[in-house]
Amino acid sequence: MLRNAFAGQAKRPTETELASALGAADGLWKELVANLKRELKLDAEDWNSHSVKAGWSLRLQSKKRNIVYLAPGVGCFLASFALGDKAVAEARKRKLPAGVLKIIDQAKRYAEETAVRMEVHTAKDANVVKTLAKIKLEN
Repeated sequence: MLRNAFAGQAKRPTETELASALGAADGLWKELVANLKRELKLDAEDWNSHSVKAGWSLRLQSKKRNIVYLAPGVGCFLASFALGDKAVAEARKRKLPAGVLKIIDQAKRYAEETAVRMEVHTAKDANVVKTLAKIKLEN
């Protein structure tokens, strides 16, 4: 699993620190966040850390509902979703890359949700994140 670039840091990363850690993926991060807000009407974002050891992530929400968490790594980032059964079934119906379907199939299943985590390195990966966010929002 991708190591959080800000693990061990007590304070939320600044824009400069985020850009430095993400490197070439900084533009991809910014574009994805802007697109999710615009296209899916996500209305809230919040940086949080459940422990200094784990690092920091950006939570994007719609009407107080968590849609996706983005956790910065070095040169890339991690997108995390908690998908319910309907969302997982819908994701399997979509024409997602085989590797993404494998991630969904192998994801840890909890009582009510499936924890789907995928690394984002390319614009193609970011498009999959947008698709999964839309599925999450609709289900």
